[in-house]
Amino acid sequence: MSKQFFSSLSKNFIEILKDDEYYDITIEVGEDPNVKIFRAHMIVLCYRSPFLRRILAFNKKNDNGVLAHIKLSNISPEIFQIILKYIYGGIISLNEQEPSETLKILVAADELHLQELVDYLQKYLIENKVEWMEQHFGLVYQTGIQHNSLLELQNFCTNYMTKLPHKKVEVWDHVLKWGLEKNPTLLPDPTTWSDDDFKIMENTLQHYLPLIRSFSLSSDEFMQKLHPYKKLLKHQLYEELLNSYLNSSSEPNDNILLPRYRNIDGIIDSNIVNLNIIALISRWIDKIDINMKGTEEIIGGYNPSV
Repeated sequence: MSKQFFSSLSKNFIEILKDDEYYDITIEVGEDPNVKIFRAHMIVLCYRSPFLRRILAFNKKNDNGVLAHIKLSNISPEIFQIILKYIYGGIISLNEQEPSETLKILVAADELHLQELVDYLQKYLIENKVEWMEQHFGLVYQTGIQHNSLLELQNFCTNYMTKLPHKKVEVWDHVLKWGLEKNPTLLPDPTTWSDDDFKIMENTLQHYLPLIRSFSLSSDEFMQKLHPYKKLLKHQLYEELLNSYLNSSSEPNDNILLPRYRNIDGIIDSNIVNLNIIALISRWIDKIDINMKGTEEIIGGYNPSV
């Protein structure tokens, strides 16, 4: 028979965070003007976070006694403080957290590869904060786009958009927003774009545009949302779309992808960075199974340095 004293163990490990003698690494978290330096212990971080283990493999303490130092600019000090408490003591308290802050904790946990915490936070939000998630669907959706491993969040958005098809317009808006972020020299208004500008955006979105079932849009949505960007679409696709709105009895060409609402779990493995966006658009809008070869792991933009 064995007795587990996890409560005392957790308390003792959390107290280690206050250690000012045996720490062997400093972590600079946040961006100006909200930056804080945390003291920590490499052995704990390595065994609790696969992401930090990889980072710390290149940032060990030097023989001359200089401490290892890394930067995590993507996480705020407030969120990292909560994450550290979980890493050391296995404790997370959300009673006083706004759902938006919980979502930030989820993002940080995902990027640090804390899968146990990721699973818990997704379940917590879905079971306890449904109303908030529906009210802030755009934020929830965008979070899912940027983090392909948040499967429960993806499923929530899938089910929600099935109930409210008009949310598919938001998907198109987010795809465009993502394209503009990748091309900051382009103005948001497509009427100002030259042919070269459209070509730049087309190249950026070339893998995503064919997966958007544009036939699902209403005629008003088509004119307001899609028509201004017709130069992004293949000529055949645009003509089929236009014909479908002008002639209700028309049927798209066999090569044109129609809207689909079958509940299929699609899985994408890709060797193109950020193709997780395709997986989500495909899964959430089209529910189609897409198989692509290759895989590349995406690390969330952290900037570790010694």
